[in-house]
Order: sequence, then C-alpha cells, then structure tokens
Amino acid sequence: MENKAHAMAAGIFVVAVTVLLVALAAWLTRDTGERDIYEISTREIVTGLQAQAAVRYRGVDVGKVASIGFDPKATGNVLMRLEVDHEAPITKDTFATLSFQGVTGLAFVQLDDTGKPAPRLQPEDGHPPRIPLQPGLLSKLTAKGEVILDRVEQLSGRMNQLLGDENQKRFSTALENLGTAANDASQMAKRLDATVATRVDPAMVSVQKSADEVGKTASDFGKTVRRLNEKDGPMDRLAEGTQALSHAADSFNSATLPRINRVTEETSRAVRQLARTANTVNDNPQSLIFGSGTVDPGPGEPGFTAPGGGK
Repeated sequence: MENKAHAMAAGIFVVAVTVLLVALAAWLTRDTGERDIYEISTREIVTGLQAQAAVRYRGVDVGKVASIGFDPKATGNVLMRLEVDHEAPITKDTFATLSFQGVTGLAFVQLDDTGKPAPRLQPEDGHPPRIPLQPGLLSKLTAKGEVILDRVEQLSGRMNQLLGDENQKRFSTALENLGTAANDASQMAKRLDATVATRVDPAMVSVQKSADEVGKTASDFGKTVRRLNEKDGPMDRLAEGTQALSHAADSFNSATLPRINRVTEETSRAVRQLARTANTVNDNPQSLIFGSGTVDPGPGEPGFTAPGGGK
C-alpha cells in the first residue's frame, strides 16, 4: 500500500510540474502588446508559408501570420490573416511580398512601402483592412523562366530549320566555292608576284643608281660646305671683309660726310654771293668805278627784308 501511495504521489507531482511548466511557457510567450489585424488576398503561390510565420516590416519583426485559408469573397484566392503590432507604420502605400529565409526554404511576409507620406491604413466597416501582395523574387523568376524557355524553344526550332538537310547541302556547296575561290586567288597572287618581280627589278636597279648618285652629290655638297666653314676659310674671310666694310661705312658717316656737307654749304654761299655781284654790276655798271655803296643783305643773310614786306 505504501508503494502505491508513493507512486501516486510521484505521478501527481510530475503532472503538477508539467502543468506549471506549460503555464509558465504560455505566460512567457504571451502577447503583451496591442496588435492590429490585416488580411492579404492573392492568387500568388504561397508555398513554404505556414501559420505562425513571421511578419517583418523592412526586416524588423512586427507580427506573425495568424491563419492561412481560402478567400470566400474571391474564388481561387488565398486569404492570409496577419497580426501586426499597432506601432508598425502600416499605411495605404504599404504592400507585402513573400521572402524566404536562409537554406530552410521557410517563407515569411515582408512588408514595405513606397516611402511617400500616406495616411494610416484603417479598418473599413469593421472588417480588417487588406494589404496587396506583390510578386516576390521567386514569382518573378518563374515568370521570366517561362518566357526564357519559350524563347529557347523558338531558337531551337530556328536552329533545326537552319541546320536542315537542304541548308547543309547549301553550306557544303558554299564551302567548296570558297575553297575554289581561295585557290584561284592564291594562283593569281603568285602570277602577280612574278609579273611584279619581272617588271620591277630593272626599275629598282635604276632607282638604286639614282639613289647612289644622289648620295654622292650629297657627299660632295657636304665636303664643300665643310671647306667653306673651315677656320680662315672663305666664309671667315667674307665675314671679316663685311666687318671692315661696315667699319669704313661708319667712319664715312661720322667724319667724312659732315665735312662734305659743310663744304657744300660754303660753296653754295659763295655761288650766291657771286650771283649777287654779277646782278649788281649788270644793273649798275658805274659801281665798278664809283663803288656800289652799301649792299643790302640777301636772302639768308642777317637783316634781309623781303620786298613788299610790311614795315
């Protein structure tokens, strides 16, 4: 009897501890904040998304997926109900996408917006407001993959058509024609080389002779230039003669030319005086006997007064 009593007490103790642990876990995991309810109705595939999946706003945990089902108002649509913290900035521009975390493949709801100011999303007629779900990366890849596969199929069909039996025969004929044309071109090039060699060799000899003559002439010209430029050579002598001629010209301009100018002026003055004397004798011959008296000064002499001048 004592063993049964001990076993019953132990069982009751284990059950009580289990209930306490469950209550403690429920208390620790309880939601203490205020949460708003939102819905998402979409025809997108939600593979990997489960109830209690995380809801994140730009990477920050703001809630969870409360339930997943079908939308009674839109046949074929999947209806998801979200519980989101009241502090999360859910506006009318907010949209949702499905994202996947790590290598587990589990999906979660990612919320985002356009970044423009917008009013907060409020319930309408007591019903939870709905957030639009935009195609995620996987959906876009799937859509693009279908388009790519279609184009690959089209390209394969065209390649098969291009590489058909008739086109292969045409390619073979074209390759043979190209080979024949290349052979003809090679033979033509050889003939052209032979013709050019036959006709060009004499011309090359003549050109070589002309080049030799030009080189010889250039060498002779160089020797002549070197002789002209030698020390005490013709160029030095010519420079010395030019310098001496320059000195003589400077001496002539500085000494001889002023003297010639003075002699010329004196000669001109004597000629004018002789002309006046002749004019006086011609006008008054008796001046040779009686003298001419006082002679009026002539032009250019001190005291000269022009006839008819004012008094």
